[in-house]
Amino acid sequence: MIIAIEGIDGAGKNTLVSAIREHVDAPVDVLAFPRYDTSLPAQLVAEALHGRMGDLTDSAYAMATLFALDRHGAREQLMSYVNSEKVILLDRYVASNAAYSAARLRDDAVMDWVHDLEFGRLGLPVPDLQVLLATEPATASQRAISRAEQDTGRERDRYERDTDLQQRTYDAYLRLAGRGWAGRWLVTTDPADILQEIR
Repeated sequence: MIIAIEGIDGAGKNTLVSAIREHVDAPVDVLAFPRYDTSLPAQLVAEALHGRMGDLTDSAYAMATLFALDRHGAREQLMSYVNSEKVILLDRYVASNAAYSAARLRDDAVMDWVHDLEFGRLGLPVPDLQVLLATEPATASQRAISRAEQDTGRERDRYERDTDLQQRTYDAYLRLAGRGWAGRWLVTTDPADILQEIR
């Protein structure tokens, strides 16, 4: 199974992934996107989000393409989980690109563009389950601020500092889940719900 854990910055995705991994009765692999340590497109994203790539972040489509290319670099790894006994938890996947792009452009039409780009042209596998960690944006924002204060190497990026963007992204995620975009969704904050759905 390929299980994508989605949510805005500070929602608690990493904590949730760790909790699920401990309680699933099977070996579980984990992969987080963007892959800042190993992927050139992801490293360019990080540079842009911290203001070191000129006006690159002004283009929602350019940023979405870099995020997509980062995932495409992991395509072979992801395909090994299709129709297999293995389980992988993804800390963000394609829906994050759709939600953030729609929030930035204030236009849901880009959701279909992202779907066609990543699942179509780039051939990424569709997840078996997408989980929206439905942490309220105000709570998530406080967590992101606290995390940055505790870890000097974890400065908040342009997207994380934009509270209006985070709210619009959260709303876009809810619309994606409501549409059943790219498959099955579960909207919750309870790890027990997720474990039950996986089982």
